[in-house]
Amino acid sequence: MSSPNFIDYVKFCSRSGSGGRGAAHFRREKFVPKGGPDGGDGGRGGHIILRGNKQLWTLLHLKYKKHVIASDGKPGEGGRRTGANGEDVVLEVPLGTIAKNADSLAQILEITEDGQEIILTPGGKGGLGNDHFKTATNQTPRYAQPGEPGIEEWIILELKVLADVGLVGFPNAGKSTLLSVISAAKPEIADYPFTTLVPNLGVVKYRDFRSFVVADIPGLIEGASEGKGLGHRFLRHIERNSILLFLIPADSNDIRKEFSILMNELSRYNPELLDKKRILAVTKSDLLDEELKEELSKELPEKIESVFISSVINDGIDGLKDLLWRAINE
Repeated sequence: MSSPNFIDYVKFCSRSGSGGRGAAHFRREKFVPKGGPDGGDGGRGGHIILRGNKQLWTLLHLKYKKHVIASDGKPGEGGRRTGANGEDVVLEVPLGTIAKNADSLAQILEITEDGQEIILTPGGKGGLGNDHFKTATNQTPRYAQPGEPGIEEWIILELKVLADVGLVGFPNAGKSTLLSVISAAKPEIADYPFTTLVPNLGVVKYRDFRSFVVADIPGLIEGASEGKGLGHRFLRHIERNSILLFLIPADSNDIRKEFSILMNELSRYNPELLDKKRILAVTKSDLLDEELKEELSKELPEKIESVFISSVINDGIDGLKDLLWRAINE
């Protein structure tokens, strides 16, 4: 996915259709001059519906759609004929999309499966015709219900990337380089912070024609949970990853401290992220000899599986794939 076209946030006004009014009608035929009430019901207003589409990776197609409006239901007619329903509007979205109310920020729904359809903004119900209101004491009701009005609300759609493995680390930790080595993805790579501004997905081929998906996500900085740097935009995408692969370079001043900062930012944003399986990869290990690796191993965080890798010389990459595959399938 190319950077300018990756849109993971849109806001628009969603307006469903109003229900059609019921008919206040009486049966009138040549030999039935005083027939009873036969007013039909009004049609339902159109819904605004979200549908999951696994072929989509971005919300770009909705970026300039500021108003989404469904049509109203048609009024009922005589002869107990129900009015036509308003036409629904279906918006196709990538898997991993969540919808929020723009005012309260309360989550309304989330789309996680291909073809899944959920009503975002329901249309108003059609009104009942006068046929429903006849009684033994009121055999000629001259009224019918109006249709319910549609709903108008501002909606926020946010995309959280769905992947098996999410790469977590500070800028320049080697995330994009690793993704380019283990998959066919070609993220932008350069020797300066925040080269990656949007998530990149890569499919990693494994043994016996198996595969898994890795997401290279914009680099994390201290204070990201408070919105600094790419802040919440980064952390939002991490929520959907099954495994978190922490990348810290071998030339870091203090690997344990960097890992602690990363964990703290995840915890402050969403404590549930700490329940995910975690693996630590020490990158740029081509800078180390075996003796240094052994010394450095003593300084690594406890209770987390670790591996030394070098994407440049392809060292430790197969072992990392094995580790990730086992973690995904545990």
